[in-house]
Amino acid sequence: MRGWPPLLILVALSAMTAIAAEPPPSGNVRIYRCVGSQGTVSLQDAPCGQGRQQQVLDMQRPQDPPPRAASTEPVAADIASASTTAPREVRIVHVTPPQPMYECITAEGERYTSDTPDGNPRWVPTWTYGFAGGRPGPRPGPRPGPGPGPGGDHGSRPPSFPGNRPPGSGVIVPFGSMQIRDECHALPQQEVCARLKDRRWELIRRYNSALQSEREQLSREQRGIDARLDQDCGGA
Repeated sequence: MRGWPPLLILVALSAMTAIAAEPPPSGNVRIYRCVGSQGTVSLQDAPCGQGRQQQVLDMQRPQDPPPRAASTEPVAADIASASTTAPREVRIVHVTPPQPMYECITAEGERYTSDTPDGNPRWVPTWTYGFAGGRPGPRPGPRPGPGPGPGGDHGSRPPSFPGNRPPGSGVIVPFGSMQIRDECHALPQQEVCARLKDRRWELIRRYNSALQSEREQLSREQRGIDARLDQDCGGA
């Protein structure tokens, strides 16, 4: 306002004071731009003090957009998409437990393996004395042996006495039979795998020197051991 006539300066100040005194329009924000004597500019929400140039700015207050009407189209689209989605596939995995192996002991202390806890049950004859006449001597009673299997079949033989005769007259004759069962215990899975591998190696070693008919039997047994190693022991 330098160089202005005093009358114009007075009119301008009066107009700015009147504008500042008026309330801002509805929905607007009034900002006061103040310039100091040294040219410093500041913005504030109150009128400038004396000795500072003032400029009044009315700015529109920010407003939120009007609320949008709820649309049902996305919900309908989601329902349609869910109805057309393929059904979820559910797979049921059955885990087969490892096949057990049992170690059995015969009456003579011989050991062998079996896939069942029954081992090698067998029937063996029992022996007694027969007399042609006179007074009978003592009867030894049943004498079971291990029967067929890893321990042999010693129970089918009669008991031995000096001269194959008991004290007194008479002969030894079979008298019925009885079933023999060996004591069997389940082996730990780690021991089962070790014995299967040992048996597989033994079959491979015997294969080179075996006859053709025996080779077929060894090959069948080896295939069974390989399948069992793959299923229960993580492969050979």
